[in-house]
Amino acid sequence: MHDLVKPHVIQVLACDPRKNALLKVGNKSDRIDSRKLAELLRSNLLRSVYHEDTGMRTVKELARSYLTITRDLTRVMVRLKALYRSWAIPCAGQQVYAPRHRAEWLAKISEAGVRRRAELYYQEFDALLLVHQQARRELLAESRKHNATQLLRQIPSIGPIRAALLLALIQTPHRFRTKRQLWSYSGLALETRNSGEYRIVHGQLKRSKKVVAIRGLNKNHNHDLKNIFKGAAIRAAAFSGPFQVFYAALVAKGMKPPMARLTLARKIAAIILIVWKKGVRFDAEYLKQQAA
Repeated sequence: MHDLVKPHVIQVLACDPRKNALLKVGNKSDRIDSRKLAELLRSNLLRSVYHEDTGMRTVKELARSYLTITRDLTRVMVRLKALYRSWAIPCAGQQVYAPRHRAEWLAKISEAGVRRRAELYYQEFDALLLVHQQARRELLAESRKHNATQLLRQIPSIGPIRAALLLALIQTPHRFRTKRQLWSYSGLALETRNSGEYRIVHGQLKRSKKVVAIRGLNKNHNHDLKNIFKGAAIRAAAFSGPFQVFYAALVAKGMKPPMARLTLARKIAAIILIVWKKGVRFDAEYLKQQAA
């Protein structure tokens, strides 16, 4: 909608209803809502959603296709295993999807109707697998046209697919002023609540010693980007390298593994922003800086 309207007007501003108290509930489609939007726009109180032509449209659309097809493929795989489990047939591992073992697995289903259902799921799986492979090839080919891909590939645990998806989802690192904005956009920011930061003591204003309550990670975020950072942190923590050393040091200090992986994911996000913004090579010294 933004790109369709932009050529016909001076300015297009797409706002986020969750960032404006008057727009939080329901669709905004009547005249009262239009007047509210106009008043907020006139007062410069609307917070815009990032929209800019950075030459990433093709890789962005290919990434969307890849992610959508990946979800569809995963859904079919889950349905297949659910079908076997519903008939008390253990099916752990990946062997159940292999074409050379299908006859063996199908023979375990005694009911003809259920067996035919499984055969249809296998046909859907094969078709989606071919489309998924094609979407992957096209996404990688398009991402190689951008110099940022090579910068991101230097970072441990950032492979070709993660680099291509980062390119498509972030588009440009300069949209984030600091690492904290990237953490918030990626769902890695800590939400805190503090209702009484100051209090009156003997007629004087004093800062309260009450500890700030942490309510977990922010829920308003880009889920695909969060999955990339989480996956990178899990892989980096499992294989040898500078990130694994960083993760092991956190655990050795007494930090619980889930929190250590979160800290590592925040560190990876901060390093990606540094490398991409400055156009420099990855340096393990970045792990020693205050980034998480």
